[in-house]
Amino acid sequence: MHPNASSVPAPDAPQPQPAPQPGPEIVPHREPPKRRRGLWAVLAGLAVAGGGLAYYLNQQSESAKLAAKGGGGIITVSTAVVGLSDLRATVRVTGTIAAQNFASLLAPRIMGSRSGMNRGGDGGGRGGGGGGGGAPMGGGDATAMMMMMGGPTDFTLVLLKLAAPGIRVQNGDVVAEFDPTNQLQRLDDYKDSAVQQENTVKKMLANLAAVKEAHDQTVRTAKSDWDKALLDLKTKEVRSEIDAEKFRLTAEENEARYKQLITESGLVDESQRALIRSSELNRDQSKLEMARAEANVKKMTIKAPMNGIVVLNTTTRNGEFGQIREGDVVAAGQPFMTIVDPSSMVLNASVNQVDAEKLRLGMKATIHIDAYPDVELPGTLIGIGALSKASTFRARYVGEIPIRLKIDRTDSRVIPDLTGSAEIVMGSQLNTMVVPRSAIFAENDESYVFVQGPEGWTKKKVETGLPNHTSVAIKSGLQKGDVVALQKPM
Repeated sequence: MHPNASSVPAPDAPQPQPAPQPGPEIVPHREPPKRRRGLWAVLAGLAVAGGGLAYYLNQQSESAKLAAKGGGGIITVSTAVVGLSDLRATVRVTGTIAAQNFASLLAPRIMGSRSGMNRGGDGGGRGGGGGGGGAPMGGGDATAMMMMMGGPTDFTLVLLKLAAPGIRVQNGDVVAEFDPTNQLQRLDDYKDSAVQQENTVKKMLANLAAVKEAHDQTVRTAKSDWDKALLDLKTKEVRSEIDAEKFRLTAEENEARYKQLITESGLVDESQRALIRSSELNRDQSKLEMARAEANVKKMTIKAPMNGIVVLNTTTRNGEFGQIREGDVVAAGQPFMTIVDPSSMVLNASVNQVDAEKLRLGMKATIHIDAYPDVELPGTLIGIGALSKASTFRARYVGEIPIRLKIDRTDSRVIPDLTGSAEIVMGSQLNTMVVPRSAIFAENDESYVFVQGPEGWTKKKVETGLPNHTSVAIKSGLQKGDVVALQKPM
């Protein structure tokens, strides 16, 4: 057999088919997990932080090295530059605006008798007539009863007219009027009483002579009766004993009556003159009350005693405080209005007793008004109290001294009772070197500062001048432009 015969198929035999081979497996695309992205971000952040930390530590080490060598250029210290400026030392005080020149107007004090004695008309009892000097109680009782009942009396003051607050008035202008009705009625009553009492006195003077003549006639009659009785007594010898005794008794009786009338002659005259004097006193009292009533009527009109601005006082009305207004009942002597001179405004304030030792009269000040922040007025210290005022809210040894500052320039908005403050200038230096107070350090009663230089901070002794609350003047030791530390640079 041929060696390749086995590889040649027979003509009738079926050809073998190759076995099918499987294809390549298809794998779907998958996204990488997000956790890996976050991890890379964290790693990047750590790398940045590490670099920053390394830079910071490097800088700190460099700063430490410079500090060890005496250099201060890297240390953070607050500084200030020495410069030229005007320095003022001041004391701040607070107080209330008032007027140094003012006139307080009081409700008039009504003069006159409250009893209504010798008052004519229906207002009081009338004086005694020819028969005596007594005065029966009349309208006086009614007046007293009205006063007890709280009703209106002659001495009630009711405001009819009142000047508006804040207006300017001149000396002599009418600023208030009280109801004059009661005083006018009182004046009419006492005018009538004065006329009546005057007529009574004239009548009693005219009757005095007639009364004296009538008494003298009675005396003469008694003398005649006594003489007749004596003549009858001489006939007792021809009379019976009974008739003789009667004549004797009659003579003694007429003698006693005559002597009594002689004694009474002076008493009758004195009695009549006493009655006349009583009527004259009633008349004079009526005239005095009439004059008082006339003065009271004039007092009902109040005029301004000076040029100025009207300021109304407060009063209690229905249990509440309020400004006095027309129709109010004002008590006699009660202040109801003040006329203030706007050119004499002052600030009444108080200062701590320690600061008061530094104040001197004539010191200048700048005054501010709380109600008007934009108002700034010049002032002068014109008064310092001698005694301190202790406060109930502080210890007794903490006292305040009252002071007074005059406002040198007027302003229409400045009125009494406004609150304000003032900066009193105790000293000033112009165009001097100034540093903040925090830049000055003290050691062994000496002052020194830290000055920045090329090699760092240098401690330098200085001579200080005038200080205030924030700055200090430098007399020597520094130059303009020096940089000083506001705290110790170490």
